[in-house]
Amino acid sequence: MYSRRRGENLGLLLLLAQLFRVGFDNIPPVTLIAMVLNVFLFLSPIKPLLNVCISVHEAWNRQDWKRLFYSPFHHVDDWHLYFNMVSMLYKGILLEQRLGSTWFAYMLSVFSVMTGIIYLVLEMVLAELMHDPSYKMQCAVGFSSVLFALKVVNGYYNPGGFTYVMGIPVWEQYACWAELVAIHLIAPGSSFVGHLSGIIVGLLYIKGPLKKLMQACADIVSSSNYSRQQTRFNNRGYSGNSSSRYDTPYDRTGYTGGMTEEEQLDAAIWASLNNHGCNNHYTSKVLRCLHSSLGCPVRMMQML
Repeated sequence: MYSRRRGENLGLLLLLAQLFRVGFDNIPPVTLIAMVLNVFLFLSPIKPLLNVCISVHEAWNRQDWKRLFYSPFHHVDDWHLYFNMVSMLYKGILLEQRLGSTWFAYMLSVFSVMTGIIYLVLEMVLAELMHDPSYKMQCAVGFSSVLFALKVVNGYYNPGGFTYVMGIPVWEQYACWAELVAIHLIAPGSSFVGHLSGIIVGLLYIKGPLKKLMQACADIVSSSNYSRQQTRFNNRGYSGNSSSRYDTPYDRTGYTGGMTEEEQLDAAIWASLNNHGCNNHYTSKVLRCLHSSLGCPVRMMQML
């Protein structure tokens, strides 16, 4: 089920066409880097898919924890990659401009690992409840679990918006659940547990402790960096009467993503738009274009 057909790279060509259509200058940097990483690992995988997919048997029983980092960034075939990356493009433009590139990169890193951990926990629970050890053998790859987590976060920030699932308009905050069911009905071989893991991680971020833990870790890192900067300044003879620019508290907006104050959030959005040479009208056109492209029928496989 993890065989990859070479020479049929229509999905890659369509993805490249989509990127040119949007314009590389209009894609936020972290979103673009994440997409390039996924494409690069599709063309030059670290290991064969059976050696990077994540399962309870491989990760827990055999202690191969590297799969937590490998599995999200590998894909079964070019169509699997195409639909995941187009979805990433759409969500990245929305969320990275809203939260800021630093926080968005931090979020992607945490979500990539957390979705794998939740996936392992769910598979172990199912194996015990169903008395079926086959759940521990189910192996999954792909970025979809991270995308489901991002969809939950996007629905939280856009609660009044609509999206379309199989041509049916759905409130944005409920779209993840509608897509979870729809994908399972269309492609029963896709990883239902993997997609559910992404939703759980998204809920842990917007309603649970995950965001607070991430902010606490960011505060520790920023405080450590600030202390090192002060030590450097003192060693160079700036102790005692320092310049007023060193008396100001360390700027944490890069880590908080502008989420502490509504005014900071609005300013971050406008700054991101200006930095990428975009305006509201053009960004709306880009997102409508991407949204319409996601309405295509999806040929699913056993994948995340």
